[in-house]
This record gives sequence, C-alpha cells and structure tokens, in this order.
Amino acid sequence: MSHHFDYHLLRQFWRIGKPYWLSEKKWQAIALLFLLLCLSLIGTLVTVVLSLFLGELESSLAAVDSNRFMQAVAIFLGILLIGVPILALKTYLQAQLSLSWRQWLTTYFLNQYLHQRNFYHLTTTSDIDNPDQRIAEDIQNFTQQSLYFAVVLCDSILLLIGFSGVLWRIAPRLMVFLIIYAVVGTVFTTIVFGKTLVGINFEQLKREADLRYGLIRVRDHAEAIAFYQGQAVESQEIWQRFLRVVSNFTHLIRWQLGLDFFQNSYQYITFLLPTFILAPRILAGELEIGLSAQAGVAFRSILLALGLIISQFEQLSNLAAAVTRLDELQNGIEKLENPYPSPNLSPKRREAFNIPPSLVGKGVRGLGSTNNLKNQKDGEEYLINLVEDSYISFHNVTLYTPDYQKILVKDLSFTVSPGESLLITGKSGVGKTSVLRALAGLWQSGTGKITYPKSHLLFLPQRPYMTLGSLREQLLYPQVNRSISEDELLQVLQQVNLTDLIERFNGLDSITDWERVLSVGEQQRLAFARLLIQSPQYAILDEATSALDETNQTQLYQQLQTTQITYISVGHRSSLRPFHHHILELKKPPRPSA
Repeated sequence: MSHHFDYHLLRQFWRIGKPYWLSEKKWQAIALLFLLLCLSLIGTLVTVVLSLFLGELESSLAAVDSNRFMQAVAIFLGILLIGVPILALKTYLQAQLSLSWRQWLTTYFLNQYLHQRNFYHLTTTSDIDNPDQRIAEDIQNFTQQSLYFAVVLCDSILLLIGFSGVLWRIAPRLMVFLIIYAVVGTVFTTIVFGKTLVGINFEQLKREADLRYGLIRVRDHAEAIAFYQGQAVESQEIWQRFLRVVSNFTHLIRWQLGLDFFQNSYQYITFLLPTFILAPRILAGELEIGLSAQAGVAFRSILLALGLIISQFEQLSNLAAAVTRLDELQNGIEKLENPYPSPNLSPKRREAFNIPPSLVGKGVRGLGSTNNLKNQKDGEEYLINLVEDSYISFHNVTLYTPDYQKILVKDLSFTVSPGESLLITGKSGVGKTSVLRALAGLWQSGTGKITYPKSHLLFLPQRPYMTLGSLREQLLYPQVNRSISEDELLQVLQQVNLTDLIERFNGLDSITDWERVLSVGEQQRLAFARLLIQSPQYAILDEATSALDETNQTQLYQQLQTTQITYISVGHRSSLRPFHHHILELKKPPRPSA
C-alpha cells in the first residue's frame, strides 16, 4: 500500500473529520474554532509588534539613548501582559475543542463498531487489525493533531502576512531569497522523506498494537498457559512480536535521523542568513543595527510559515497513518453493513471484498446484510435468507466457510415448534456450532432459508461471558438495569447450586474478576441462572454443561424443563437425550465427485 500525502489521503481526512462538523455539535464546534482563529489573529499581532520593539530595544542600546530604551521596555512589557493570557486561553480552548471532537468521534465509531454485531464480523470476515487501538489511540491522535495543524496553519498564514510587510520594508531581496529557500526545502523534504516515513509510521502503529495484543492474550489465558507450562512458547511469540517492533522502529529512527539532520541544518542556517545578507548595508551605515534583529525574527517567522511541512513532518506522518487506519476501519464496517450489487462487479472491486472466483456472477452480495438477498442472474441465493416467525426452522440450508471454499453443512432442514426441544449431536468438525451461529445471524456464508422467532433468543456458549461488574449484574446480564428482588436472585442461585457465592464474595453487589475467580463449571451454572431469570421464549445452548458433572447437569436441565422455554442444545453426552423431544445427528457432507 502506498502511504503518502496525496489527494486520496485528503479525501480520507475529510471523510473521517466531516461528520463532527456536520453533527448536532457543529455550532458549538464552529464557535470554538472561530474564537480560536480570533485568538490566533491577536497572537500574531502581538508577535509582530513584539518583534518590532525587540529591534527598537537593540537600536536604542546601539544609540545609547536611555529614554528611548525605557520607553521600548515599557511598551514591550505591556504587550506581554496582554499576549501571555491570550496565548494561554488559546491553548486551553484548543484542548477543549480537541476533547469534544474526540469524544464525539469515539462515540460515532463505537456505535458503528457495536451496531448489529459488527465487532464480531470484523474479527471473522475482515483483515482489519486491532480495531481497539484504532478507536482508542488513532482517534485521539487524529483529533489532537488535526486541530493542532489547523491552528498552526492559521498562525502560519497570519505570520506570513504580518512579517512579509516587515521584511519587505527592510530588504525586498531577502524576501525573495526566503521564498526560494522555503520552497526548495519543502519539495526536498516531501520527495525524499514523505512516502517512506508515512509508511514506516503506519507499520509501527500496527506492530505496537500486535505486541500489546499478545501481552493481553497471555493475561486473559494465564491459567490455561500455566497448566500447559507454555510460558516458553508464549515468551518466544511475544519476543518475536517485540523484535518486529524493534526492527521497524530501528528503520524509523534511521530515517528520522536523516530528517532531523536536514531540519536542524535547514533551520540553524536561518540564524545567520538575515544578518549575513544585511551586513553590507548595516556596515555602510544605511540601516540601524536593530533592523537586523527585526529582520531575523521576520525571516524565521516567515520561514516557519512557508516551511510548515518541513518543521512538522514527523507529526504529519503520524497523522497520515492515523487517518489511513481510521479510514480502513470505516471501510471495513461499511462492507459489513452495505450490500453491493452483483454480478456486475469490477475485478478490483471484487478483490476488495474477497469474493472467490468460483462465485463470480452467482449473486454474492454484501457480507453484512441479513436481507432476503437473491441472485439477480440465475435465481440462486448465496447469502442465508433470514425470516422472522413464531418458530425455528431450517429449510435446505447449506453452510460454507466464510471464503466459500468448503461446505460445512449441506441441505439441512428441521423445525422446532414452541414448547419443543432439540438436541444436536455429531462428531467434532461436522458444523454443530456453525448451525447455531447461522441461527443467531452470525454465520451468513451459505444458502437456504432460516426462520427464527421474533422474540428474544438467548444463547449460552460453552465458555460463558463474564462481564465487568457485580454479582447482581452477572445474573442480570445483558439486561443489567432490570429490576428484580434480591429474594428472587437468591432463589435462582439456589436452583443452580451457587448459593455459596453470596458468602464467598460478601453479597450480590461485590465486584471482582469473575472470569478468574470462578471455575468454568461455576461460570456455566451462572449462565444457567441468567437463563432462568430472563426466561426467554427460546434458548440455544452450545455445550452449556460440558464442564459440569452428571448430577449438576441433570439438575439444571430439570429446572429448564419446568419453564416454558423452547430450547435447542448442542452436546455429546448421551445423558442429555432424555431432556429433549428430538435428536438431530449431523454428519460430514460427502465430498463432491471429481
């Protein structure tokens, strides 16, 4: 991928930035931005005036004129009293606007990321790496740096206007030389360092996130790694990720060394150039010595304005990388949510959506849509058709792997009416969990029709999810704001044989790391407690008692049978059969003949 400052990058920047400035917060944001620009204007005037009186100070000293000197000092201090609070207020308002923008943009991305389970589909069907870092860090970098450069650009334009008059009045040829000097330096920096540094910064963000993710995995799976004594393997994996970070960072600092060498040489020369160019006229008595100081300040200020890319290039490359990563995340989410037309796709568009050649022209639509998507060309259907009704059924459902290269389940049909129960069995790898994912709308690669109830479906996975919160919130999840008495919660805990949790953790409102302190068996019983509390019309249990002994399993399913819940279970144990009306045994589909 090519990462450089071009029109495409500007379009990405505008696409990520504009929603905030067109949102309900736009007038507040515009008002703050306008105030910032006004403060920039005042700050520029202060800077220009200070430079003039700095020259006046030197000229008064050279002329040995004490009255002129004291008058210049008084005016200089008065300007400082005005300028310092303005500059402080400007910095404060810039931080406030940046925070407001970050807060809005983070909410905007989070809503898209969590909408219709996009967070799940991004991990299974997309190559977007580390969305957590993009939302947490890249948005912060984007908002802060964007606003910073907007203010710096405004300051640079105002300084350019203000000091151009000063410098032109002193020495027109110095102004001409300055413009040539700045243009040559900017072109050289962009051509030599531009494309390379942006690409290296982009890769550095990715590798840092990969390292952090590896460390998080060790923390989240600490017990399993300890049981396997796999610390040596994990250490090697993390070390390899760290070496990739070091390798890229070494490459980065080498290029930064070259950039710093050029920047410092480019800027330090400016301390000598104005005086060197004006020296003949000053030595000839045509100009006062103070004008040299004025010209030096004006020269460096104009050079800073014209050479903005040179002086801020490292920060600009970081911003460019953040913009590209956020735009990739936005594109990844849009691919999930917006179906695209078929079969008239260009090869480039088809490649972007990872459509296998075997399905070209067969009506594949967007991977995130759950509409009734039918082929426009030959009547075939290559996304599962989800239909709401009062029962659960599969009609001629064939499930593929996400890349459509392998069939998992072929022509599956069954119906579960309200009040019934179904046990799905079969050897490992026959697609049992994929059937449940398809029913939940998580698995969309396939054909056929799935009917599911309009009422809420509650899923119990083999490894329950333990939320961050109190024991009460664990029991009520995901409806944590639901009002239910303490006696009812205690009764449900008794039904799943978990009353000891109240004593162990000092009541229902205790907060701890539940995934760490509870065994998998206790977590599965806690998930059953959620099921009994919510009492949905339908429940799907994916080996939800696999970590329990026969006695606890029997007790839980006996409690389940006393409810009005219609349920589907996946499991291997024959002891589950008496608790279900129907048994569905899945087998691997036959391989297609050559």
